[in-house]
Amino acid sequence: MKKNNILLIGTHNKGKFKEISKLINKKIKKISPKILKIKAPKETGKTFRSNSELKANFFFKKSKLISISDDSGLEILALKKKPGIYSARWAKRSGSFKKAMINILKKIKNKKNRKARFICSLSIKLNKKKIITSVGIINGNISFKILGNKGFGYDPIFIPNNSKLTFGQISGEKKMKIDHRSIAFKKLKRKLKLRKFFI
Repeated sequence: MKKNNILLIGTHNKGKFKEISKLINKKIKKISPKILKIKAPKETGKTFRSNSELKANFFFKKSKLISISDDSGLEILALKKKPGIYSARWAKRSGSFKKAMINILKKIKNKKNRKARFICSLSIKLNKKKIITSVGIINGNISFKILGNKGFGYDPIFIPNNSKLTFGQISGEKKMKIDHRSIAFKKLKRKLKLRKFFI
């Protein structure tokens, strides 16, 4: 198989790999960094965009393959937009995403404003010179308890606007049509001339 028919999805997160894979053309072979024994880089960026571009550049350099990476997270208004870019690291420090969600619900227990948003910055590195990035945002609120076991990460405490269900309660197919990652992909498709990955 030619290299231009292979796409490296630059993440070690199984949930992200699965969601991104489903958005990519079935004819394209998708591989993870684990297959090539490439470890994740340190996320030293200060924004979602800088981190997604950092990762896409890193995985392209290591694999010599077209690489797509995302950086995403949950911003909670009552917590001054935290955990934000540190969403995964909050979970790691807490011991798991479930424990992190429990801690978040405790922190905002008496807060009237439960507004939050998921952000996804998606970057695809096509060659040594070209990288394309798009950002998707979905607004919503934090639930009062953990609800549902679908999705991954903070999905069970996020209720998107115009819904009564958390992402943890919504089917994967429905979530993929409306979530921040899907929004970022749609924007990326419009920017991307190499459309075969998405058609």
